[in-house]
Amino acid sequence: MVGVPMVRRNRRHGHPKQMISSVLEYAALGWASCLGARPLRGGSRSCSCDRVGCPDPGCHPLSVAWQMQATTDPTLLTNWWRYEPEANVILPTGRVFDVFDVPLAAGRTALASMDSAGAAQGPVAVNGDRALFYVATRNVSDDEDEWWSCALDFGPSTIDEMPGLRWHCRDSYVLAPPSLLPSGGHCSWLRPPDGRPLPDPLRVLEFLADVCE
Repeated sequence: MVGVPMVRRNRRHGHPKQMISSVLEYAALGWASCLGARPLRGGSRSCSCDRVGCPDPGCHPLSVAWQMQATTDPTLLTNWWRYEPEANVILPTGRVFDVFDVPLAAGRTALASMDSAGAAQGPVAVNGDRALFYVATRNVSDDEDEWWSCALDFGPSTIDEMPGLRWHCRDSYVLAPPSLLPSGGHCSWLRPPDGRPLPDPLRVLEFLADVCE
């Protein structure tokens, strides 16, 4: 069992109860979490990782061993966030779920289309100007084209034709609510998880493709 990550403790007052409550709710769904860096406002650093010129402030795991550390163990999770109460929440993808990541305007349009069609929907989060659609994972496929990770806009040719669409799956991760964004806002749920089975990714992709083409 992986212990508490060795990270620099941030002694500013945070909101540990809110963070701990969220990660325990994710754990109850079978979603593993790990500690994420937090954006810093003011001073010479933009990210709690203290990396000079961090390219993604507050939007990445604190530890390079995040894949091994991510867990659903309530005791570990509670201890981690008590030790680092202001840490953001990172959810690995490609285990229980994958995530489609699209511009917010496109995501809202796709949701409206799904509502009109009566299509099954999963959780949808808002991260700044992006909408994140949680879907059943495709990590059981033997087709390597369906096993790609997407921190940037790249992937199979079918995705290349859809500007702005990112597919987070194996070896990738997403920032989860209620994490703090560099803008000062927070990640939030547009459609919160409710324990129901996650939707088929290819069905959701049909709606997203229409608005991202």
